[in-house]
Amino acid sequence: MKPRFPLSSAALGLLALLTNCATTVTEKEKPSAGSQPMAAPTISEARRPDSTGAARTAPDARVATTAPAVSDAAAAAALAADKPDPTALTAAAASAEREREKKLTAVDYRNMLANADALLKADPKSSKAYLQRAKAKSYLKDYTQAMPDYAAAIKYQRNNPDAYYNRGVNRLMMKQYKTATTDFSGAIKYRTDDKESYFGRGVAKMQMYQYKSAVMDFTKAIQLDSTYADAWEYRGISYSSSDKLSEARRDLEKAAKLNPDAAKSLRRYVGNAEGKAPVKPIPAVRTSGYHPKPGQH
Repeated sequence: MKPRFPLSSAALGLLALLTNCATTVTEKEKPSAGSQPMAAPTISEARRPDSTGAARTAPDARVATTAPAVSDAAAAAALAADKPDPTALTAAAASAEREREKKLTAVDYRNMLANADALLKADPKSSKAYLQRAKAKSYLKDYTQAMPDYAAAIKYQRNNPDAYYNRGVNRLMMKQYKTATTDFSGAIKYRTDDKESYFGRGVAKMQMYQYKSAVMDFTKAIQLDSTYADAWEYRGISYSSSDKLSEARRDLEKAAKLNPDAAKSLRRYVGNAEGKAPVKPIPAVRTSGYHPKPGQH
C-alpha cells in the first residue's frame, strides 16, 4: 500500500521539479508498525503547483526573459558537453518565477498556451516554447497532455533544469513518484542549489516510504534556506514516520514558528507541549483521490 501525503507546490513548483537525470532509488524502507500511511498537512491551493489561484491582476504570462546574456556558441557548447545551461535562471530567480506563475489565473494559463502554440509554429524545435506550453497544461491540470511537451522540451535542450523540475512536479500530481525522483535529480544535476528540487524529490520519496532518503533531501533544502518552513515540516513528518519523535518534534516546532499552519502537523504527528499524545495515524481514503485532513477521522 502506498502512502498518500497531500502534495505541496513547494510540491512544489511542489513545481518545479522536472528532472530526468539517472538517479535510481533502490532503497525499500518499510514503515514501522506505528507508522502506517498517514496524511501530511493539507497545503493550501496557493502553494500548489497546479493552483489557478486568485491573482486579481496578473503580469504578462509569457516566458520570463531574465536569463543572463550568454552567446549562442557558449550555450551550444554547454549543451554538447552536457553541462548546465548558461542561460538558465538562477535558483533564486527560478523560485521567484514559480511564485509569480502560481498567482496567475486560468485565463492567463490559457493565454500562455496560445502564446506557446504561436511560438512553435514559428520554431517547431523551440525548447522554451514546449516548456511554456507544458507548464500551462500542468497549471490547467492537463497533466497527461503536458507530458509530451515536457519530453520535447528536454529533447531539444536536455540541460535545462526548469524542464526537469516542472516535469517532476507534473509526475507528482500524476502519482508517478519513482520517475518524479529522477526528474528532480535531473533538475539538481543542472542547478545544484535549487532548494525546491530537493524538496520535491523528498516529497516523492515520502510517498514511497523512503523516509531516511527523504530526510536527506529535506536536510539539503534546509541547508540552502534555513527559513524553508515546508522542508522543516516535511522532514519532521518523515522523522515521525520513522518513529524518531524527538527529531520530529524539533523540526515541527521549528516549522510552526516559521509557518503557523504547521502547528496542525505538530499536533498530529508528535502531540503537543502539554503531553497530549499524537493523533493516531489513519489510512488515506482511496476513493476519488480524496486525502483526509489532519484531525479528520
